[in-house]
Amino acid sequence: MSAKSSGGYEEWVLSNISGLSTLESSLRSLTWFLPGRFKDAELASEALAASLNLVSMYHDTLLAKVVQRDPKYRPLIPSSLHTRFTRAWSDKNTRYKWAARALQLIRFTELVLEMGLRRKVSPRTRWRSVVLLEMIKAALRILLLRITRRPLLSPPIPERDFDPATITESPDEHSPTIAPSSHSSSPPATPTHLQNNRVPLPPHPLLTSPPPSQTDTSAEDYLLPKALTAASVKPSHSLLKTLSSPRDWLAEILYILRPLVYVSLLVSDNRSSNRPLVAALALELISRNLRRTPPPSAALERSEYARRDRDMVWYLLRGSIWESYTRPKLESFAEMTAQTPLLGLFGALVKDWVPLIDEYYYCKSAFGYPGVY
Repeated sequence: MSAKSSGGYEEWVLSNISGLSTLESSLRSLTWFLPGRFKDAELASEALAASLNLVSMYHDTLLAKVVQRDPKYRPLIPSSLHTRFTRAWSDKNTRYKWAARALQLIRFTELVLEMGLRRKVSPRTRWRSVVLLEMIKAALRILLLRITRRPLLSPPIPERDFDPATITESPDEHSPTIAPSSHSSSPPATPTHLQNNRVPLPPHPLLTSPPPSQTDTSAEDYLLPKALTAASVKPSHSLLKTLSSPRDWLAEILYILRPLVYVSLLVSDNRSSNRPLVAALALELISRNLRRTPPPSAALERSEYARRDRDMVWYLLRGSIWESYTRPKLESFAEMTAQTPLLGLFGALVKDWVPLIDEYYYCKSAFGYPGVY
């Protein structure tokens, strides 16, 4: 794409960003209901979802460039710690930026690749391809770990953390700018149908807020959220403390290798064997026990470890746990709610997705995004 056409597309995106965001959200919701509706509907659904994710990632890159070009831009809400950290490393280190983007690209397209391979190649070749994808992902994560020397965040790229509607086209210039975050000081004009109303209606007692308390506690409650924290003054690329001991490094490496070990054992063993599930769970628990305990001030590291703990729930979709416990529960729920309004719609959705979890390895991770499987 030439620079001129790229600039034209960027201007078109910025002038229609609100509509594009709404369209992306609507189409992404639609992908959940496509499986089971027609032949190869799951492939069409996942191809659409992958395309939307890739386009959204490109649009986020354009929006970030516009924000960086405008020195007057001041966000109404400060960027999250995750966005500050990942954006700082993406700007600081080119290898980090491209490794993180490559990892996300694989994460967005891995399921549609598996669906295509299932239709074109033998099961043996398909599973070898899945192992190859996991090897590439593990290599990229180890590269990110070596660059930052800090615990890995998921996702490793900045997320959109501002309202796209604040981006407008400047009337005086051809370059896109950010809409000012502060409102005009002049009050809006009174509508015509209200100009003859001279006596305002008294407010209803239930709609009026109580008078502010004059106690010291209310003053503290007001000031505490505005106080600076340690994370507020730290350089963005130092929001995570470096891995200092061999134990810390071992915990991260085991966490990275866990998906590769799991899928490798799936290929070498019988699919009904419990060894892959037991090995993955063992690595998960060993990594969890080896990792350091961050102090209360390390908010970003604590949130990442909390996300990892929550992601353990997706083991319910794997191995014998899925076969003997989770799948029967879901199928029973779908049958019970088949004739129930609203719940029946959700039950039908569950019924359409259960066969996909049986057939595709990456379907077990699609629900757990942004997990590492």
